[in-house]
Amino acid sequence: MRFTKWDYIAFPFLAALCIGVFYGALRLVGFFGLGVLGLVIVFIIVRMDLEKDGPGGVHPSVLAEQFKARDRMSRSEKANLFEEQRSRLQPQFVALVVGTGFAILGFGFHFFL
Repeated sequence: MRFTKWDYIAFPFLAALCIGVFYGALRLVGFFGLGVLGLVIVFIIVRMDLEKDGPGGVHPSVLAEQFKARDRMSRSEKANLFEEQRSRLQPQFVALVVGTGFAILGFGFHFFL
């Protein structure tokens, strides 16, 4: 993963925004609420990761038809689908790190203090 010049320009603003969100959430709900918020974020991201190939809990015949349709795709369509799925991974990873950090810091400080 390469960083562009826009990533280096946007990073300080995003870091300040994250610190502001962390401080605002801490003032609003406290350490325990921050931990719960982190768990909610992590559960949502894990669910999105599990359903990246299609919704879960559907009838197996629907999944079989989906895989058959994927087999019938041309190489360019498969590459486009792969690129679309790959483009979703970076924001999901960032959200996973933020949620994990909220959970660790929130519950850690709640039980530590």
